[in-house]
Amino acid sequence: MKIKVLASGSKGNCSLIETASARFLIDIGITYQRLKKELEKMNLNLDDIDALLLTHAHNDHTSGLKVLLKHTNFKIYANKDIIKELTVDIDKERIELYDSIMHLNSTELTIFKTSHDAKGSVGFLITDDGSSLVYITDTGYLNRKYFKLLTNRNIYYIESNHDEKMLMDGPYPYYLKQRILSDEGHLSNETTSKYLKKLVGDSTKYIILAHLSEHNNKEELAYTTTRVALQDRSDIKILVAKQNEALEEIEVIYDKVNMCR
Repeated sequence: MKIKVLASGSKGNCSLIETASARFLIDIGITYQRLKKELEKMNLNLDDIDALLLTHAHNDHTSGLKVLLKHTNFKIYANKDIIKELTVDIDKERIELYDSIMHLNSTELTIFKTSHDAKGSVGFLITDDGSSLVYITDTGYLNRKYFKLLTNRNIYYIESNHDEKMLMDGPYPYYLKQRILSDEGHLSNETTSKYLKKLVGDSTKYIILAHLSEHNNKEELAYTTTRVALQDRSDIKILVAKQNEALEEIEVIYDKVNMCR
């Protein structure tokens, strides 16, 4: 299983996931031209994409949808609430509604609710050929009822939006600070590190810290907070996703002898 984060942050989000049986995008908060250029760097084009999955309808996750629809024919996967919130009209025949579980060939996606001020917001657990990836963005907290489902996965892509001190000392108006800190806001570095400490297991190989605020966080703060929390797991590689630069491709391969490498 592979993940290539093309963009992550408050100005746009998009990732490419490749499994043994499918290749798909999660969110499209970047321009069509940027997406096309990033795919070309990987010797891919839009005909190689099987689907687009949406986590929620906020503009930084959907701004490129209108143009993308004009240049592609693949299905758009979302739930009813997300579709209703979109400002772009999608032909009914292109929409596939997901509920709690969906499949793209042999790839299984378990959909779980996140807590954000966007109706229908979700995260994904992606599994295929023995490999697994957890994808969590834009949420104020993670419900404990999902801990068992999300424990001991190979790759975690998870929001580490802000440093609480930077946020409170920063220029944002009070109402916006309260929104970010609320249960329908965003995960802080500290909260994310605490969740990861509970979730990672022997099979965990990579953590991608995502959706960093350009005003209320720094890459080194996000990285260090999680690295310190997981100091007994130096074998786990921690990366920080960027807004204007694609992250290196991450891959895990299921091996029946070594379980996952």
